[in-house]
Amino acid sequence: MTVFGKNILILAPHPDDEIVAACGAIGRATSEGAKISVLFLTHGCIAKETLWTWQRKNYEDRIKQRRIEAEKAAFFSNLEIIGFSDRPARHLWKQLDLVYKEIDGALEKYKPDQLWIPAYEGGNADHDGLNGLCQHFRDRVKILEFAEYNFSDGKKQSQTFPDEDGTETTLYLTPKEQAQKRTALALYASEKNNLGYVDTLQESYRLLASCDYSKPPHEGKLWYARFQWVPFRHPRVDFTDPLAVCEALSLFEKTNALPELAKQ
Repeated sequence: MTVFGKNILILAPHPDDEIVAACGAIGRATSEGAKISVLFLTHGCIAKETLWTWQRKNYEDRIKQRRIEAEKAAFFSNLEIIGFSDRPARHLWKQLDLVYKEIDGALEKYKPDQLWIPAYEGGNADHDGLNGLCQHFRDRVKILEFAEYNFSDGKKQSQTFPDEDGTETTLYLTPKEQAQKRTALALYASEKNNLGYVDTLQESYRLLASCDYSKPPHEGKLWYARFQWVPFRHPRVDFTDPLAVCEALSLFEKTNALPELAKQ
């Protein structure tokens, strides 16, 4: 089992990822004396222009609600929020240079001994972009990646990696921890319709694996691409091309060579 750090920073692509991925782990780490902070790298709402026209007038209220929910969840989970981004959801992977600078600044200021991030599993394009980006911080801090959800083998999978390599640690949550996670998830009321997939029986994590980011995390359809057959731009459907995420990560790697690559 990988030991939790004492000064942990969770990089959450969206408000709620910290709970979906690691609510039980947060509780166990804090019980061991860890200090845990969270940096939200988007505000969690899709871009205003992506919404239906009649939904756009209340856009700022949507963002405000998501932030209030995040603050309630952080208080409930004993987390310190160190930053909220003004970046819309589905844009993190498009702005890797800016996100890199935000993470770099947080590492310099807060000096965590461990980062917690989502796995590269095709659940969400922002999750995958962040996972690839964090390869560039491996020489500075220990990084744990947490499984959230994926669609490997054409089936909905929650809290388990699509490419298990034997290094994973599975936390089987106690009945009390399960109840706490359900309560924390419910605090994100605006996301109620999107969180029904979350398994509260277990959580799974491992040291950040080395992935081939030139291709999607697994064969077949990815979770976020499941409904791209819809013939019109429905706001709830993410039409991100998985290969575009791979291209963005490849471009970032070419222009910001990883330390081990630079030595070759």
